Amino acid sequence: MMRTLTVNDILDLRAYEKVRAEMRQEVIDLKRVRRVSLGTMISVVFENKATMRFQVQEMARAERMMRDEDIQAELDVYNELIPREHELVATLFVELTSKAELEEWLPKLAGVERSLELMVDEVGVPGTIDPAHAEQLSRSDVTASVHYLRFSLPERAATSFVDRQVRLFVHHPAYEAETVLGDELKRSLAADWQIG
Repeated sequence: MMRTLTVNDILDLRAYEKVRAEMRQEVIDLKRVRRVSLGTMISVVFENKATMRFQVQEMARAERMMRDEDIQAELDVYNELIPREHELVATLFVELTSKAELEEWLPKLAGVERSLELMVDEVGVPGTIDPAHAEQLSRSDVTASVHYLRFSLPERAATSFVDRQVRLFVHHPAYEAETVLGDELKRSLAADWQIG
């Protein structure tokens, strides 16, 4: 069952300002555990309900949203990035900072969002992208610097996720990298499946 956010989960602007610093630090600490590097140019942050709530709170603050309808419109987008049971949802960042790097590498990395895979022991789980996201951000000649991916784990991989080696790969003609997910990260990800 998908655990979504509702308008009632989002604080009004005055209430949010009172707890913003604390909430921001909590999300920074959470993302520190849930961020992994894939080589020198790509990182991945695994999202959950807490990171999406913070994102919506920040959007509501930045846009000075006062109407429930406006907040609901944001929730409709960001609720799709909350993992369901036995899923991982990740934001992929192409971490380039200069204009020259962006101009050189974004065309070379076209399609990189379709090149990630998790290996739980010997079970491969390809990353997938939402069709609406693909329509907006995926092009054959250049990639965007941010993508949203979903990994749907089969039962066998999900039940052994915490106890087994989990590797994340990117296999792209212009970029190859891999990393092993640490125990603290695996426990944090698996905990998302246990809460409502």
